[in-house]
Amino acid sequence: MLFCPLEFRYGRDEVRALFSREARLARALQVEAALAESEAELGMIPKEAATAIAHAASSGAVRLSQVDELERTLRHDVMAITRALAQAAGAGGAWVHFGATSADITDSALALELKAAAAVLRQDLSDLAGTLLGLAQRYRATPEVGRTHGQHAVPISFGYKAVVGAAEVLRHRRRLDELLPRLAVGKMSGAVGTGSSFGANAEAVEVATMLRLGLGVDEAPTQVVGRDRLAEFTNWLALVAGTAERLSTEVRNLQRTEIGEVQEPFDEGAQVGSSTMAQKRNPVVAENVSSLARLVRAFALPPLENMVLWHERDLANSANERIVLPHAIVLADDLLVKLTGIFRHLHVDVERMAENLAQTEGAVMAESLMLNLTSRGVTRSEAHEILRTLTAPGAIGSLADRASRDERVVRVIPPEQIVALLNPAAYVAAAAKKTERLIDRLETELAG
Repeated sequence: MLFCPLEFRYGRDEVRALFSREARLARALQVEAALAESEAELGMIPKEAATAIAHAASSGAVRLSQVDELERTLRHDVMAITRALAQAAGAGGAWVHFGATSADITDSALALELKAAAAVLRQDLSDLAGTLLGLAQRYRATPEVGRTHGQHAVPISFGYKAVVGAAEVLRHRRRLDELLPRLAVGKMSGAVGTGSSFGANAEAVEVATMLRLGLGVDEAPTQVVGRDRLAEFTNWLALVAGTAERLSTEVRNLQRTEIGEVQEPFDEGAQVGSSTMAQKRNPVVAENVSSLARLVRAFALPPLENMVLWHERDLANSANERIVLPHAIVLADDLLVKLTGIFRHLHVDVERMAENLAQTEGAVMAESLMLNLTSRGVTRSEAHEILRTLTAPGAIGSLADRASRDERVVRVIPPEQIVALLNPAAYVAAAAKKTERLIDRLETELAG
């Protein structure tokens, strides 16, 4: 019986597979094998024992059903794994888990899991950034109403809006690259982190084991790897989710009937927008991204709480980490992939953008006229007041007409120049150039 929506509604199979019970068992066995091989290399256990342990760990001899049966009796997940591995390793099984504590295995296996997940998320961010850069290039000089406080401000180019998003996404990728060395660390240092159980070889066995696993070493663990590392990661996920919702909300707003400048992909051949309102073309994927982003952000709190453990450790973190980390990662991947799909197939209505720019009959270009007046000798405060009155509610006619009849304006700007100053396409030329500069820089970063 399926219970969690992640099992059937949200997430990709290949990402869910990272957190399957079989995958988690395989990683725990990988850590046990790496420990045994490192100890044999250092002369701590017989080489033939390490060979037997490594073979048993990788051959499929340890079955999940067997581990589950042992855990029902032992009521300890790692002991069930080590017992099953010891049985599969024959005589070499006597050396399984030698000197280790449970958290040495589980936290190192978790680091392998998070490293693999980080690679997926990094690719998701790269795909999203690349898609946004494609939009930025295509619409770098396309004028659109810029909006502040939900009101018409001054023109922007749609391409600049897209490149702003790409830059934000790539900042998150940069943050991931910076935090990954702090996240992808394991430990092999015994019950309270001192390494006493490994004797004189404590440092060497830990370094050798983590080297085999491709992980860094937590330089100062307790019985567990420091939970600040996980809190940093889930808060990074929250930042990513914040950006994702900002971008999805922009799509949702621009798709509103009264704006209508973009529309997320909609299958006109089969898709239904409403069970009763046949005309509806709802931004359901963008709304789904927003919904999931809020949940990913909520998952950032428990890892912050988990930083507070009693003394060298307790189990107050364990249960919620089993839920929080897979869910946050699967959902973050899911919403990033969906968001990329929205932008990859986004319908951009350039004509509607032009219509919206014309709604205020030139008032959206008031800044251009004000600055030109100032550059011609009118004080900025006076120029501002002129444009404030010319664009006051109830004013009749276009701004160009009003300005051409205003003596304060025409005494410094010839009427034939006023229309050119109120041209949105000319005004966004600077946005187009800035967009091109950003695209060049961000494409270079994206390729890295």
